[in-house]
Amino acid sequence: MAITDIKEFAHLTEEDLEAFGRELDAVRRDIEDSRGERDASYIRRTIKLQRCLELGGRIVLLGSKYRPAWLVGTAMLSVAKIVENMELGHNVMHGQWDWMNDPEIHSVSWEWDQTGPSEQWKRAHNYSHHTYTNIVGMDDDIGFGILRMTRDEAWRPINLLQPFANIVLAATFEWGIAIHDCSQQKEMDGEMALPYWQSPSNRAFWAKIIRQVGKDFVLFPALSGPAWKSTLTANTTANLVRNLWAYAVIFCGHFPDGAEKFTMGQFESETRAEFYLRQMLGSANFDAGKIMAFMSGNLCYQIEHHMFPDLPSNRYAEIAEKVHALCEKYDLPYTTGSLGKQYLLALRTIHKLSLPDSWLRATSDNAPETSSERRFRTGDTPVVHALTIDPLTGKRRGLRSAIAEARVQLRHAKKEAKRQARALRRASKGGRPVSSLTPTHS
Repeated sequence: MAITDIKEFAHLTEEDLEAFGRELDAVRRDIEDSRGERDASYIRRTIKLQRCLELGGRIVLLGSKYRPAWLVGTAMLSVAKIVENMELGHNVMHGQWDWMNDPEIHSVSWEWDQTGPSEQWKRAHNYSHHTYTNIVGMDDDIGFGILRMTRDEAWRPINLLQPFANIVLAATFEWGIAIHDCSQQKEMDGEMALPYWQSPSNRAFWAKIIRQVGKDFVLFPALSGPAWKSTLTANTTANLVRNLWAYAVIFCGHFPDGAEKFTMGQFESETRAEFYLRQMLGSANFDAGKIMAFMSGNLCYQIEHHMFPDLPSNRYAEIAEKVHALCEKYDLPYTTGSLGKQYLLALRTIHKLSLPDSWLRATSDNAPETSSERRFRTGDTPVVHALTIDPLTGKRRGLRSAIAEARVQLRHAKKEAKRQARALRRASKGGRPVSSLTPTHS
């Protein structure tokens, strides 16, 4: 099984875990206590920038029959849609700015510029995804019901089409999310047995689609007069660019190697500290400068976002420094990499898991996308044999595999040394004799 046991993965004592949780609670309090005019000015400037970009793009596209105007207008509109979706819509609806008590910048009132109704997205995303993050069978955002992204889901013949389905999902991402969210709300509200048009969720879904499609593909092209065709293609292109970018950011934060999967049993007895840990282990960051961070809605800090989804996004870079330092302190993984690397890792998983498990060389225990729990396991560490022969299967193993396993043992030994050192420090502070300590491993 590829599912991660949080306590085994983390190699922390109960005392360590509680201390870890307290330090993250302190990070939250520091940000909450320091929110103020600087943050309010940031979100108001972002809204003003986004509206100026959209208005400017719409005006330029009135002359879209001229190629330079089409290019400039399409670029401005694409950026405006990305900013509205990523840094505004997503973050405002998470309640990151509710503390301002501004009715125009509030999670209750914000309606974003895409086909899915905000209310349905908040139910499916804010509640289901952020509560049950990466819990197999509970978090439907694992593959969005379309892609098989973990071996803990049984392979079906339809998964052979997964590489093609992934391309379709990327190009139509807002539609995929809208359909996914509508289905989630219908299921949560017990509407699945109702006739189609008697479902309130279906009616809200289609009302939003009519407004959105009417705006982008009827109203604004009509306002362009003779240039309506080129404006129509510009709007289509801007939506496509926004969809592809949003898809890439989301997949880089949820599906590269190191983004772990969990069980419902772990959730049922989860403490606050274990919640933080699950969010950390189930998410991944990607490296970004200020501009790329802004364009990604600061979701390049996906780990921090999953730990603190309702804290202002402009503070995630600051939070990330503290979280990274805590990972170093407690010897925990902090999964990050370049945007290209993280996406290629997710893409590899999409293509690999389109095939039956029997066709794959690696198992769920040693495949690179699911092997993290073995790297941090706290039980008996397997011995590296001089011969490159697997003692269980009798199959030859490559030299690279043997070297990797040796590194596992070395890392495990370092962790054990750190644990013993911490235990010695605690014992000396408590006045206990060193001889009273018992090792945690044989």
